[in-house]
Amino acid sequence: MSSERTVHVPVMVHEVLEQLALLPGLTIVDGTLGAGGHSQKILEKMDATSRLIGLDRDATMLSRAAEVVTGERVTLKESSYARLDRILDELGIDFVDRVLLDLGLSSDQLADGQRGFGFETTGPLDMRFDVSQGIPAAELLRIASEEQLEKIFRDYGEDPEARRLAQEIVAERKRGRGITTAAALKQLVERFTPVSKNRSHPATRIFQALRIAVNGELDELETFLHKVLPERLRPGGRMLVITFHSLEDRLVKQAFRETTIWENLTRKPLVATPSEVRWNPRSRSAKLRVAQRKPPHV
Repeated sequence: MSSERTVHVPVMVHEVLEQLALLPGLTIVDGTLGAGGHSQKILEKMDATSRLIGLDRDATMLSRAAEVVTGERVTLKESSYARLDRILDELGIDFVDRVLLDLGLSSDQLADGQRGFGFETTGPLDMRFDVSQGIPAAELLRIASEEQLEKIFRDYGEDPEARRLAQEIVAERKRGRGITTAAALKQLVERFTPVSKNRSHPATRIFQALRIAVNGELDELETFLHKVLPERLRPGGRMLVITFHSLEDRLVKQAFRETTIWENLTRKPLVATPSEVRWNPRSRSAKLRVAQRKPPHV
């Protein structure tokens, strides 16, 4: 169990609970459990015949969630949501009725000085959700070619300085000065892009791009939306996805356009209310999309 108090505040809780449309006897999946903020509220609204399954790739977050999301109706697993089908097979469950994904990074992860997720930290660049798999971000920066780095920064960070930054990282390697900490990467980004009070810090895009690349996030999302979810969500079941940047939102929007599979319940995404944005600024970029699974023969 984690002894640290969570600092994460879940976004759009009212909207999530409303769109889940909870009924008796449902099997509900929180595929991005985090610190358990959404699941804790779902558990309060569930009836005694329903079941909650929580998944997260990050063992630290799973441990925190287990302190507040607990009980006979709860099953927590260390796993990516993209492997939901395997988890359900292990549990002997054919179909689920509700699925929630909150694709935002937890404030607890951003604040962890030893993970490298946030540019305000100074520690080592790791960025892996599951530290037992893959390579740390620092290693990716050490071995990737200039072309590979440029593609990561351009495709996943939509950064206009992608080429120059990739060139400089490779140049730093040749000088024997690898980029191994969050502080070093932030300083490098600031060389090329001025910091403005009216815009998000330029390192935001680069840290996002590296995190997506290290964890294969977009590949996992596509696998889930197109392969896993249509097979394991019961007809009439609902899928809710909260995104925080255009790359993920575009994938969700495109998936829900498959009219043979989905009835899109949110033609335009739901967004946080002005009052929520005031007390939880992180919610300002959140978009919630909801779709209902059609019967296979429709």
